Amino acid sequence: MSFPLVVAITGATGVVYGVEMLRVLKDLGQETHLILSEAAGLNLSLETEYEIEHVRSLAHTVYNNKDVGAAVASGSFRTRGMIVAPCTVKTLSAIANSFTYNLVVRAADVTLKERRPLVLMVRETPLHRGHLELMSRAADCGAVILPPMPAFYHKPGTIMDLVHQSIGKALDQVGIEHNLFKRWSGHGKSEAPRESLRVAK
Repeated sequence: MSFPLVVAITGATGVVYGVEMLRVLKDLGQETHLILSEAAGLNLSLETEYEIEHVRSLAHTVYNNKDVGAAVASGSFRTRGMIVAPCTVKTLSAIANSFTYNLVVRAADVTLKERRPLVLMVRETPLHRGHLELMSRAADCGAVILPPMPAFYHKPGTIMDLVHQSIGKALDQVGIEHNLFKRWSGHGKSEAPRESLRVAK
């Protein structure tokens, strides 16, 4: 039996990470339960051409961020984990301090206490010591801190190639198979013969 994945989109820049993740998961047939923060809705209009109803339609179930009595607010509701994409520092701070003032943070707190994977795609730069300490605290509680940092070994040709690489790294953490980017398989050079590694006497 496949359990649903909780996806939260908060108000940091990079809302495309969450939207594209929902689209990819829908194509993969993975059930998703979406929590969209109020600020994320605003960012949709600022950063993308997507309508909020289109984003909602990509998920199987959508919750109001103020509904702390929703299914995902309880550990007895089985999920395969949760990804916050993108994750604001405010949300990071609330998760790190178990300040469950809305459904995003409550669902994240439940994910941690049930020992399920929680992936936080934190979007902020540069980082001061307070940000780093919050990341460390959340990691100590069991969260995976996964800022969307682009890689270039797969030779991306478009912005979406970069987005997919970060999304793919997040999906790896919750055990969802995908083909979003070309994985590193070595530099292609054959290894030196063992004889050449022997120390001359």
